[in-house]
Amino acid sequence: LSQIANAVRPNTRLIHIETPGNPTTRVSDIAAIAKIAKTAGALLSVDSTFASPFLQHPLALGADLVIHSLTKYINGHGDAMGGAVIGRKVLIDQIKSQAMVNMGGVISPFNAWLIMRGAVTLPLRMRQHSENAMQVARFLESQPAVAFIAYPGLESHPQHEIAKRQMKMYSGVIAFGLKADVAAHNQFVNALEVIVPAVSIGHDESLIVYVGPNDERNHFYPPEFAQGHLRFSVGLEDAEDIIADLRQALTQAGLSVI
Repeated sequence: LSQIANAVRPNTRLIHIETPGNPTTRVSDIAAIAKIAKTAGALLSVDSTFASPFLQHPLALGADLVIHSLTKYINGHGDAMGGAVIGRKVLIDQIKSQAMVNMGGVISPFNAWLIMRGAVTLPLRMRQHSENAMQVARFLESQPAVAFIAYPGLESHPQHEIAKRQMKMYSGVIAFGLKADVAAHNQFVNALEVIVPAVSIGHDESLIVYVGPNDERNHFYPPEFAQGHLRFSVGLEDAEDIIADLRQALTQAGLSVI
């Protein structure tokens, strides 16, 4: 919070945050940052994609704008792309008059239909994503081969108390690293059978992506992430099947499993 407050300048007009953050799952205190923004005379926008509208309500916590990638949890099936900005009419009218004119803001009717269809089951899906992710996170946290794990639902997460205060549940994205080199990380991913290696989140199926230590984005992340990490979007499969898949993949990668 102090870093955000110290970064504010007289000409600051917007503070933007993403919570939970990608891929670190860092949780930002929306209400506290909203107070900083209000004091500075700035707007606060929140990317709440990882939480979805079911698990987190930034507008109720003082945010002015909320951004969602509709491609992720709101659609929920990995078959349509879209985005949304939500806020007061006076702000949305400004966005429509500028951004939409310059960049476009109308998705195809078919994509819109797919997203609207998916949104109907959002509450059911988010409960299952969250319940599955908690079981999977507990399993990973218990494994000697896991170097670190970041999931807001775990008491070990640095911002767990904030997440507990501002989220209904903790969503389905987990980040973790293995006590292994690049080759073993890749061997682990390639051995997975239920979990799919893919660069996205919020789909019905479990997705995982490995970001190696040489990735140029690593300097943005905490030190443990910079050594290589896995972003895991836990799907709607039976949690026992997901855990069994992780267990057999760890074994095939030559890593300890208990």
